[in-house]
Order: sequence, then structure tokens, then C-alpha cells
Amino acid sequence: MTDPVHTRCLIIGSGPAGYTAAVYAARAMLNPVLVQGIEPGGQLTTTTEVENWPGDTEVQGPDLMVRMEAHAKAMGCEVIGDIVSDLDVDARPFRATGDSGRVYTADSVILATGARAKWLGLPSEDAFKGFGVSACATCDGFFYRGQEIVVVGGGNTAVEEALFLTNFASKVTLIHRRDSLRAEKILQDRLFRHPKIEPLWFHTLDEVVGTDNPKGVEGVRVKHVETGEITEIRCKGVFIAIGHAPASELVKGKVEMHHGDYVRVEAGSTRTSIPGLFAAGDLTDHLYRQAVTSAGMGCMAALDAEKFLADQDG
Repeated sequence: MTDPVHTRCLIIGSGPAGYTAAVYAARAMLNPVLVQGIEPGGQLTTTTEVENWPGDTEVQGPDLMVRMEAHAKAMGCEVIGDIVSDLDVDARPFRATGDSGRVYTADSVILATGARAKWLGLPSEDAFKGFGVSACATCDGFFYRGQEIVVVGGGNTAVEEALFLTNFASKVTLIHRRDSLRAEKILQDRLFRHPKIEPLWFHTLDEVVGTDNPKGVEGVRVKHVETGEITEIRCKGVFIAIGHAPASELVKGKVEMHHGDYVRVEAGSTRTSIPGLFAAGDLTDHLYRQAVTSAGMGCMAALDAEKFLADQDG
């Protein structure tokens, strides 16, 4: 067993919040250590064109995250490819344990674990995950060239996925339980103008149907929300795009939360209910959930940690 890695500031997570915190913490001479987590680079690594990152009219999500990681390293942050599976918030210094068995101790911790895709929870959805059911169009859209596919959802995620999938699919059916979308107006306009996309209003996904040998999706059964009538739609791919849930398992039951397990921070800061523990990005943000706001919170978290440590030092 290797000796514990000790740092003044441990950053858990590697999206825009984590890497921005790393840059600022390194500039503050805190010698930060960043543990990347299960999805290095966060959600932007599964996004293609990003059009709302200041300074870039258009940038590829994975490219942006590669640049952020390089920036953090150039500033002096140690970036480690591990997954923190346990965080002892009662210990001082804080004590984190990675899946690798490595132990990290820290005088301050910045949580930037982000959010993950939500699923509907249908048995048939689970049965075909990875065999025609996906929550990541940029990961799997390529496999459905010339095929008909279905997207479930009505927010930004669903519309962005549907638009992206038109690069491959012959037809995209967008299934939504209402008759209007929650997505930004500019995205809605693009969707309604696209000849390959057909919205199906007032319906929910009832069942994914397919074959077992070879395993694959053949279609879906959808239910009308008012009449209960079942309709079958032929398709080869089903993309679930109903939003995300905060990845707050590390601190569940340990810190104050709100709005469905988002970590609560003090207004105007990134301070959690535990002194020395800070949180930033989508883990805390049930409202905006943008890369640029996550990055801003990462900056705040590093500055809050710097002030906390200075106060501790007297």
C-alpha cells in the first residue's frame, strides 16, 4: 500500500468546475491534487459542438476539456486518474479513498463531481442498455447511420441529442409527454425546421422491444398520456435524454442538500455545511447547469478554499 497523498487542496472531479478550481488553487500556491473521477472531463466530453463558451464561436467539447486539463497541469496541479469512492468528512485532515486503494488527505476539499444522465427505470430500457439504448448521442450516434431512431425528452438535452443524431439517422422521432418543449428557443427553432425530425406529443416510452440473438432494439411501444393507447414505432436506437442527476453520493447524508440531492452551498459562496468542504458546478446547480457557470463556481471554490486555509493558518 502506498503512503497517503497529502495536499492543501483536494479537488474531486474534472469538468469545467474541477479544472478551473485547479487553475486557481495552483495559482494560489495550494499545490492542489485533482482526482478525475469516473468520467474524466465530465459531461462536455460527450458533447460535440459547444457554441456558448466565451471566446469560441464553436468548440468541440472534448477538445475544450483537453485544453482545460493541460492548463491545470501547466499551472502545477497534479492530475490523477482515479475514482474517489469514499470521503470521510469528519476526519481532519479530510480523508478520501480511491478505487485504486490510494488514500488522499487534504486540508480542504472541493467537490466538483457534476451530474449524470437520468434513466426512466424501465426493465426493458435496462435490458437493452448498450444494445440500442443509450444516454449519449455523441458516443453512440455513429452506429445508427441510415437507421430510424427515437429520442425521449423535451429539454435542451433532448433537442441537442435529436439534432446531433440527424447527422447519422434517416429519421429521428422525438417523444415528449407534453405538447411543448422546455428547450431554449433557438434549439426549438432548429428542431422544428429540420426535415429529419418528427415530434410525437403527449406520449411516454412504455417499453423497448428487440431481439436477444443477436441482441438489439427493433422498436419501442409508446403510450398516449391521456388515452393510454399504445403505439409501436420501429427504430434501431433509443436515446434517453431526460436530464441529469447530481453525482452527490460521496456526501449523501453528510452535508446539507436540497432540490433532489444537489449539495447546498451558502448564497454567494461555495461553502457547504462542513467547514473546509466546498462544492462547485452541476453538483450544486439545479437551475443553470452551464459549463461557464460551472467554471465560475470552480474559481469561487478555489478562492474560498484559499481564504479558509489562510484563516486556519492564522
